[in-house]
Order: sequence, then structure tokens, then C-alpha cells
Amino acid sequence: MTSTQQHAIKQRMLRMLEDAGITLQSSEAESFEMAGMGLDAFEREGLGLIVYVNNERYCAKELVMLPNQTCPEHRHPTVHLSDGRTEAGKMETFRCRAGKVYLYVEGDGQRDQIAATLPSGSESHYTVFHEIILKPGDQYTIAPDTLHWFQAANEGAIISEFSSASRDELDVFTDPRIRRVD
Repeated sequence: MTSTQQHAIKQRMLRMLEDAGITLQSSEAESFEMAGMGLDAFEREGLGLIVYVNNERYCAKELVMLPNQTCPEHRHPTVHLSDGRTEAGKMETFRCRAGKVYLYVEGDGQRDQIAATLPSGSESHYTVFHEIILKPGDQYTIAPDTLHWFQAANEGAIISEFSSASRDELDVFTDPRIRRVD
């Protein structure tokens, strides 16, 4: 993706936040991250995000997704700290602010019965199909170390994420090609 294309997509996502009534400080808009997962297919698999706060106790983010964009399947494993202690992986609550989100977690569900469309060329890297549909005002909490993935519906989506400490560099993706943090 060229820098011009990247800039245009970033502006589109910032407008989505504005249209949803989510006001950002200029420093927050400047820190907007486009997480492409190292796949060079951002509009298909990736998401935009703003981190409001992330410390050793809690994290708050806005996740912005284009129409039919997918955040690939992953989990937040147990964290092994440098002092020898361990901490449970990230627990996160997703609250849909705009659009519709198809969230998939471990549990009952069949690949051929889901509302989402698996990203072409990556189908084998999606293994959990228990479907939760989030519309504005709906929320769902994902337990630590739970495989999950999610996709925006046709109109795109905005999700507020509230979680324990976020350590994106430790996330484990089902697709070995993904690089969440370089």
C-alpha cells in the first residue's frame, strides 16, 4: 500500500469515528495505528486502533474496521514476567459502538453456518466458529487465552475495547505469517 493510500484509509477511519460521535484529541488522532498484520492486505485483514491508556493494570482502545475487514484469529496467552511470576493473558471486553461485528470464539459452531466470510487465501487459519453478533450497545467479554477473531459487517464497525494490560507483541496468531508488532 502506498503512503497516499494509507493516508486516505486512515482519514476514512478517523471520519468513521467522528460520524459515530467519538471525539478525539489531536494527539490521539495522530497516534492512530493501522495494524496490517504483516500480510499486505490491510483492507481484508487488519484494523485501525487508538490506544487511550495501556498500563500494567488496564487498557482502553477504539478499534475501527472497514466493511468486511477481519482481525485474524489469535489468543492472549499467559504472560511470563521477568521476575519469574506469571499473569493470566489479556481479558478483554468488546463493546460495539457503530456498525455490526461478527465475533467468533471457542465453542459450538460450524464453519459453514457463520455470517462472516473467511478471508480468501487464509481460510485454513480460522478454526473457531462460535458466533456472537454485536450491534451498537452490545458487548462481550473474552476470557484470557481464548482463541477468537472478528469481522465487521458490510457497513464497517467501531468497537471499544476495555481490557487488562495489552501486550500485543505476545499475542499468538493461528496464521504463522502474521506479525502484529514489528
